[in-house]
Amino acid sequence: MVDLLVVGDANPDVIIGPLRTDLAFGQREQLAASGTLTLGGSGAITAAGAARLGLKVAIAGRVGDDEGGRFVRAALEARGVDTSALQTDPERPTPLTTVLTRDGDRAIVTAPGTLATTTAADVPAELLAAARHVHSSSYFLLPELAPGLPALLRAARAHGATTSVDTNDDPAGRWDVGELLGETDFLLPNAAEAVRLAGVADARAAAAALAARGPTVVVKDGAEGAFACRAGEFAFATGEPADAVDTVGAGDSFNAGFLAGVLAGLPLATALRCGVVCGGHSVRAAGGTAGQATWDDVLVHLERTGSDLA
Repeated sequence: MVDLLVVGDANPDVIIGPLRTDLAFGQREQLAASGTLTLGGSGAITAAGAARLGLKVAIAGRVGDDEGGRFVRAALEARGVDTSALQTDPERPTPLTTVLTRDGDRAIVTAPGTLATTTAADVPAELLAAARHVHSSSYFLLPELAPGLPALLRAARAHGATTSVDTNDDPAGRWDVGELLGETDFLLPNAAEAVRLAGVADARAAAAALAARGPTVVVKDGAEGAFACRAGEFAFATGEPADAVDTVGAGDSFNAGFLAGVLAGLPLATALRCGVVCGGHSVRAAGGTAGQATWDDVLVHLERTGSDLA
């Protein structure tokens, strides 16, 4: 069995910042305090975080036959993630993302490469059948996967798995997920994404509206923590103070912690707390994976806060 199968994006991230002024064109040279080359992609960061927490993790998707693809594969394998279903596309390049940070915010520019050719057929049937949980990331960046994703998640559920989706941002601004929510056990947006997905102005109202369509909706709310809505009932986990280096990948590390809690059979509120701990650890180091928490880190926090572990 595989505890977690992640279907989605994997790419190098180049993180530069913090910038002190607006980005200037016209061949202007600008300086930033630091630059980091690291493992990126919402799916890859979630997979790495879950493996760090002790889960048996596999990832399915595509990279190119290039240095970027080899970098991604090696970085995932070094973190204990099974990459046998990470296909090598002979024609398209590995995606590449540049993240520019400033004042606690960031701008993200992605060259999609193999994201444009990833499909549901890239997920081996035997791996899908062996997974306890299937998580899909970056729905709007994977246009050829999106039409087949509801059926893929339906098949996973037929095998007894639970499912989750983190749509991430929609560059096109349409926010249409079709039939996806009906096959999703846990929807994992941040507050801004929840509002756009539901088309309402308040994040809690958005969570309730989305939950009415089927999934438990788990909303990441930055320094405020996180909350979840299931069948009209809410659960909350407050944020934890942290000296943030950058917030790249914090939501993906939250996903890993939350899903680890779910797979451990913990109550919803405690699984939220697991996510908050993992998201908080992530921001203490540059990039999405260098600061990821261990399960011991999570347990120490849960015991200190008296969280329900039954």
